[in-house]
Amino acid sequence: MRVKYIIPLIFVLIIQNGFSQSLKPYFDKAEYKELIYISVITNANEKFQSKIPKPRNYKMIYQSQVIGIENRWDLWLNSELTNAVISIRGTAPKPESWLANFYAAMVPAKGNLLLSEKDTFKYELAPSPKAAVHIGWLISMAYLSKDILPRIDSLYNIGIKDFLIVGHSQGGAINFLLTAYLYNLQQVGTIPSDIRFKTYCSAAPKPGNLYFAYHYEMLTQNGWGYNVINSADWVPETPISIQTLNDFNTTNPFVNAKEQIKNLKFPKNIVIKSLYKKLDKPTKKAQRNYEKYLGEKASKIIMKNLNGFIPPSEYFESNNYVRTGTTIVLYADDDYFRIFPDSKEKIFIHHGFEPYLYLLKKFND
Repeated sequence: MRVKYIIPLIFVLIIQNGFSQSLKPYFDKAEYKELIYISVITNANEKFQSKIPKPRNYKMIYQSQVIGIENRWDLWLNSELTNAVISIRGTAPKPESWLANFYAAMVPAKGNLLLSEKDTFKYELAPSPKAAVHIGWLISMAYLSKDILPRIDSLYNIGIKDFLIVGHSQGGAINFLLTAYLYNLQQVGTIPSDIRFKTYCSAAPKPGNLYFAYHYEMLTQNGWGYNVINSADWVPETPISIQTLNDFNTTNPFVNAKEQIKNLKFPKNIVIKSLYKKLDKPTKKAQRNYEKYLGEKASKIIMKNLNGFIPPSEYFESNNYVRTGTTIVLYADDDYFRIFPDSKEKIFIHHGFEPYLYLLKKFND
């Protein structure tokens, strides 16, 4: 674990600079760029770090140990001592880290996660019983949050009330869940109500279903949460989504479809019933297979890597993953593809920090 304590300096600078809050509710191009510089240090090796500018306005004050499913995070403070940055690492180049991605069955967005027999993680990311999230990233968030919350509390006690949350790739997926978790803790009084969170999920996969997305977007609307995507990047298109007739709101035209089909005259009832089954059965079968292989079977591998973890007895019957949050599209044009051409071999060519920084430079120009 790498830890840098600058608390004496913090107190001096706080006296000099006061306690003004600095975060603004809009997409700030310069702010996001600085957060990408931070994310490079959180994620990349020293050789790659040398290719990217260092953060100008922030210093790292804490870096966690590797916890959970090969997860890690950093804590940074800006030079004016007005805000802190929580930076979540993405997928690490280890098989264990990829497990969090492949454990892709859904669980309710409100409930309990048994990290061990003696460690139950209680969470609420959305109140709706229809809301569900990716279990692998939920486990990662659970472990990380246990280390993050005491650091938020410590900084709050010395006057830091503004927190930026950033993560690239898997880190962005975890950030969706972490942000929703922190807002809920505010609502129940565990976190002070005057703390302000602003989230940038960069190159992130889809974290949950439509009903989780609705609630997350309500929490972060009006400029407090962004999902930044390179239009050529395949990662934000994952996990694979399967929408069944069960994924609609309660009031919908499919509820009484079977009864309505029965009331049709022959042979229309036979034809339409056949069409209905051809549309309905394949999606439900695909969803069950998703749950079986990326839930039940994947959990056995997770248990080997997380000592004591107890998987859910059943998973949420949905895999309708959707893009979440206010989306900032970094659009890949012809000039972009001349520098970063599509490739069958380099599958992450559009997913790294360099293509995102290139497109960010052109954004709104």
